[in-house]
Amino acid sequence: MTPDEARTRTALAYNAAADAYDDEANAYWDRFGRRTVERLQLGPGDRVLDVCCGAGASAIPAAEAVAPDGRVLGIDLAENLLVRARAKARHRRLTNIEFRTGDMLESGLDSARFDAVVCVFGVFFVPDMPAAVGELWRLVRPGGRLAITTWGPRLFEPASGCFWRAVQAVRPDLFKAFNPWDRLTEPPAVRALFHDVEPSTLDVVAESGTHPLRSPDDFWMIVLGSGYRGTIEQLDEPGRSSVRARTLADLASAATDRIETNVVYAVATKAGVA
Repeated sequence: MTPDEARTRTALAYNAAADAYDDEANAYWDRFGRRTVERLQLGPGDRVLDVCCGAGASAIPAAEAVAPDGRVLGIDLAENLLVRARAKARHRRLTNIEFRTGDMLESGLDSARFDAVVCVFGVFFVPDMPAAVGELWRLVRPGGRLAITTWGPRLFEPASGCFWRAVQAVRPDLFKAFNPWDRLTEPPAVRALFHDVEPSTLDVVAESGTHPLRSPDDFWMIVLGSGYRGTIEQLDEPGRSSVRARTLADLASAATDRIETNVVYAVATKAGVA
């Protein structure tokens, strides 16, 4: 897949997912965004860039951490998510945060501009992930940090398996045709992304976890409010109904009340002093 194709598919998926993104079933976005920011140990006055910022899950806690004099810039391909992020910032009366539609590979920003750069659940959408890390690293000042958070193995299992089997039954060509998060799930692979940038320190931590389902319908809201929406958008209405019915029936039959949400965090520090 070319960078342009990846960019287009990602934007389409997440612009569509915006209508379900903030549903209570998708509370994991905020949880992992905040945990990523906590690992950066930001301080008042810091300048932060959040790429693939979505609806503000990491950008907003970063803005709270660096207030009153620090600034946060959030960039995302999906304008519909940025509309939600801006509304959240206004609700919290945050005046030190800005959201722009843009691409992490073509930000046009000056080198060494930020004390911290953040990318939560986004780097795997880029075909050349080490090149993406290199571009983000360019924007980090000496002594600054780059945080990359990615999904670990078995994302949303066992519900994910139910979903993909249901998709395969109606559209075999779409079976796992858009699931780039599976490209990067283990700490050694995440660590390898930083090989060419040679950080002075690199902390990579795998965290196992689960996310509760109040009912099978919660998982369908996760499908609609996540990258899985990219597959749903390619189905016709009968196909969507069939996938939903089969997925929820399988989850109900197995009495599934939680799914796996394993995560890998990486924080790299650039040598030198600003």
